[in-house]
Parts: sequence; C-alpha cells; structure tokens
Amino acid sequence: MKALVLSEYKKLDLVDMQKPQPCVDELLICVQACGICGSDVHGYDGSTGRRRPPIVMGHEAAGIVEAVGGAVTDFHPGDRVTFDSTVYCGKCFYCRRGLINLCDHREVIGVSTPEFRRMGAFAEYVTVPSHIAYSLPDNMPFAHAALIEAVSVTVHALSLTPIALDDTVVIVGAGMIGLLTLQAALLAGAGRVFIFDVDDTRLELARSLGATGTFNSKNGNPSLEIRNLTSGRGADVALECVGNAPTVNLAIEAVRKGGMVTLVGNVAPKVEINLQSVVTRQVRLQGSCASSGEYPECISLMARGAIRVEPLLSAVAPLDEGAEWFRRLYAREPGLLKVVLQP
Repeated sequence: MKALVLSEYKKLDLVDMQKPQPCVDELLICVQACGICGSDVHGYDGSTGRRRPPIVMGHEAAGIVEAVGGAVTDFHPGDRVTFDSTVYCGKCFYCRRGLINLCDHREVIGVSTPEFRRMGAFAEYVTVPSHIAYSLPDNMPFAHAALIEAVSVTVHALSLTPIALDDTVVIVGAGMIGLLTLQAALLAGAGRVFIFDVDDTRLELARSLGATGTFNSKNGNPSLEIRNLTSGRGADVALECVGNAPTVNLAIEAVRKGGMVTLVGNVAPKVEINLQSVVTRQVRLQGSCASSGEYPECISLMARGAIRVEPLLSAVAPLDEGAEWFRRLYAREPGLLKVVLQP
C-alpha cells in the first residue's frame, strides 16, 4: 500500500509499505480521507516530541471497513466508519469512570513517543481497535467525516465549560479548533461570542460563522475591549485554542473575576502565567484533553448541519501531494486552514 511517511523531521516520503492485517479485535479500514491536524504540522519538525520518525501520521480520518478481526461482531466489510484518535484500554481506573481520554495506557493513532508507536491514516489502509470506531451516515462526505475528531475536541471542551444562558464567551485563536469551538459555544447557549486572532482572513470567517465580534490581537488591547463591552467586568468564560504563553495570558485577562478559562490549545509544553491575576481574581483554569466519547453527538450535530465544517476546508488533495501541503501549512501560508488528503 502507499503511505506518507515522516522519514525524518521536515521530510515526508510517499513509500510502499506492507498492507496491515487486523488483529482479532481490530478493523482494517480503507482510508478515504484524512485531515492534516495542527498537531501533525507541529510534530513535522520534531518540536512536540510526539512524532518520532519513521512514522505514518494522521488521526483525523474516515473510510470503509475492508476486513474485521475474528472477535469483531458490530462492524462488517463495506461499513462506512470513522474512529477516535485515542486508543484506550477500557479497564484502568479512569476508563472505568468514563474518562477514556485519561486512560493510563492511552495511545494516539499516528503518534510515536518513547512509550508507544501507532501508525496513522496518511495511508491507503489503517488498522484500529473496533471499540474506537463509529458508523457514519450514508450522506456524510468522507472529507467532512474526517473532521469529526476535531469537532469532538471542541464539544468535549464545551462539556467541561459551564456556559450559562446568555453568557459572554471569548475564544482565543481562530484556527480550526477555535472556529469549531465558536459554533459549539453558540449551541451551548452563549449570548455573545468574541474571537481573538492575528489573521484578519480567519476573523472574517469567524464573523460569517456567527461570532458577535472579532479582534486582531496585534492591534490594541482586546481584553480591554471586552471589558468595555461588559460594563468593565470581562467575559464569563474564555476558551484558549492556541497553546502558548501570550495567548493563555490573553485568555486569563479577558475573563471577569470568578470567570473560567478552558485550556484547549497545546503547542508549547510550558507556559508562564500571571499567577496573581488568576489567584486574586479567583479565575478557574480547566484543562481539556482530546475527547471522551462524544463522537455520536458530534456525528449527529454535523449530520443535521448544526456544526458546519465545509467553510473550514481549504483543500481536498490526493495523498501524493501530501508533502507539499505539509510544507505550505508549516510555512503558515495565508488563507490555508484545513487540508484533507485522500489516499
């Protein structure tokens, strides 16, 4: 089979690999679409330490079941499916409590660390445990279905974030996750949702998706602007969707006393925060990791158009163009948001 391999940092090669075979509890999936995640782009240069070459990346995917292991009874060849990016054991302390994203033995598709290596879906075929797979509606395009994983990240973050009806919400970052979070926050009952970013094109897209207002954080002080719009208080909630020190602190300063900041972005391993601002204003910080079983709800939201991914798709391209699309995304080419590869 053809696969796009990160053979060394910043070097992707389309190679022939042996077609994998499913284990007793696995599905062999013929991949129809796989999205390039921001974490793949950050892993491309080795900065995250979670894409150690050689590795086939890719965890945002959908396809058709080609074969099933001997113990699999709930899926059959020909089924249209997607799958969670997280492989969980189902037996540990956290899994037994429904916190599958915190599994003690958690592995991630398309990721390699010193502890594990899981080949991903930038390939014609991939194998995954059947318990992380989900059936797709017949009318959902595979290119859209590949983005269910990203939608699940935002829906999970909102499940951890108490938004009261008519709350004012700030989202820091208008990338893929930020723009999906915008849509999820509106569905959760937020009265006003404001977005901060440094890219005017993305901010324009945010407005088209329902943002109440947008602020380019390169210009002026967006946190002050939010206080001016909220009788001097600040937003009730902020969701940080970038993951570096300036944006985390921007989210902290944007919320009112007693407000909450949910941390979704995860680029920098360490950040320095304004601790006094958090402590003296009794701001709550909440981390959000991946998703935890929200796939069925996300599939339903997308199927009925409550969350839209089509406006976020910049390109759908063949797998053999993958290396070039990675290069363009890594270079932060203006106007590029989400690219989906088709093996």
